[in-house]
Order: sequence, then structure tokens, then C-alpha cells
Amino acid sequence: MKKIAVMPNIQKDIGLVYAKKIVDFLSGKAELYMEKRYQSSNLPVIFSEQNIFDIADVVIVLGGDGTILKVAESCAKCGVPILGVNLGTIGFMSEVEIEHIENAMERLLSDDYIIQSRMMMQVEIYKNNFLQGKYHALNDVVISKYIESKLTHIKLYSDDELVNTYKADGMIIATPTGSTAYSLAAGGPVVDPLMELFIATPVCPHMLTARAAIMSAEKTITLHFHENYLYEAAVCVDGEVQAHIKYGDKVVITKSNYATKLIKIHNRSFYDTLIMKLS
Repeated sequence: MKKIAVMPNIQKDIGLVYAKKIVDFLSGKAELYMEKRYQSSNLPVIFSEQNIFDIADVVIVLGGDGTILKVAESCAKCGVPILGVNLGTIGFMSEVEIEHIENAMERLLSDDYIIQSRMMMQVEIYKNNFLQGKYHALNDVVISKYIESKLTHIKLYSDDELVNTYKADGMIIATPTGSTAYSLAAGGPVVDPLMELFIATPVCPHMLTARAAIMSAEKTITLHFHENYLYEAAVCVDGEVQAHIKYGDKVVITKSNYATKLIKIHNRSFYDTLIMKLS
């Protein structure tokens, strides 16, 4: 039997209504696990104290793309694929809409699906030349101004080559998967999520020549502040603030050794999904 972990977003799955629907359908057909914090729900599953990602063959995530981002690094490190059930709004990575849950579960049990491997980025944050944090992101890393009225002044390097210096509200470095998220809203291009590259998109640049740039995933991307910038900025990795940096600090981005595995149930192409979600 498959070992399936069910991970709901309790802000979206109020009362665990959809988690219960999935558990009821899969009971007796798979070995079901949930994290111990859900034990009060009294669902017929195994509430594990272990790292649930080490146990599961598949992780079903109920929420939206943001919920998937919260587990992407852990799933990638354990090599476990994710099936997303969309309880959010757009949901590019969330494969299943709530009205199709039962059909999706049947196909999951019968192995009637494919797995897509999505490139991730490794993000290292250095302060005073010391590594302060290392993360693996599926969508993007964003450096954004911390003081509302002060534009950031960011230097962007590919390997040791200066690409540009940006006066802007911030800078987004996105993966192809992240090209349809904040980067798109900031004017960046849409990229096939199975490609391997970086997209550098300035946020509200105060420059006539600033454009999004496509950059090689085989090179090291480095961002740090121009010496004239004397303020702090926030570093967000897949939507979570991980640090505040200033002049002398840097963010170093490389292609991760990990990849996020997403289960695809439908035969829709990425571009069909793009048109459907953004029309």
C-alpha cells in the first residue's frame, strides 16, 4: 500500500473538511499519515512524531501554491512528490480542483499520473562575510526595501560579471516555476517551468533602461548593495522573510542540487493552464 501524507492548510481547509474527504476516500486503500499536531481531529490516520517526509511515498497538500512552497524544500530533500489540491485562488502548482478530488485520488492509487521535476535555487545569505542562512527555494528570492521611502540600490552579478546596478523598490530572482508569481506581476517574462534558468526582475525600477533579464542557471548570481545605499532591506525566500541585510552583506544564488517533484494528473499543458488561470 502507498504511504500517503495529508497536509492541510487549516486557514483554507476550515475544519479539515477536505482533508476528511480525502482520508475517507483513501481509508483502507493506502497507509495514511498526518502530523501529530492534527491529532485532535480524530481522523483515521497515523499521527506521526517522525519527520513525515521521510515516511511518505506521496504528500497531498491542501491549500494553494503558498502551502506547497512551505513544504517544497522538505519534500525535495526527501525526494517525495507532491500532489497539490487547490483551495486558494490561482494555484499554478496545485494540480487538483476540489470538485475533482475523488477522481484524482483514484488516479493516484492506480499510478495514473506523471511526475514533473522542477528546478530549485540555493540561496545563501552572508552578513559580514559569514554565512547566516542557506535555503532551497522553488519560486523566488526577493530583496525589497525596508524603509518605505528609500529605493534600494542593488548590484547584480552573474559569476563575477556586473550585469547592472538597479535603483528600485527591490529585486526578484525567480526560477522558471516562479516566473508566474511575483516576477510576472513585476513585468517579468513567463517561462516554461521545466526549463533551468534564473529570471532577474527589478521591482518598480526608477530607471529608463531596467528590464527583466534571463540568466544562466549554471552561473552564480550575487546581489549586494551599492556603497551609497545606507539602509536595510528584507530578504524573502519563497515568501518568508529570512533576513535583513545592508551594505557589506550579500545574497548568493545557485542552482540547487534538489528538485521539487510535482504530480501531474491532467494532460493540460503549462500554456493551457496559464490561459485558464490568468484569463
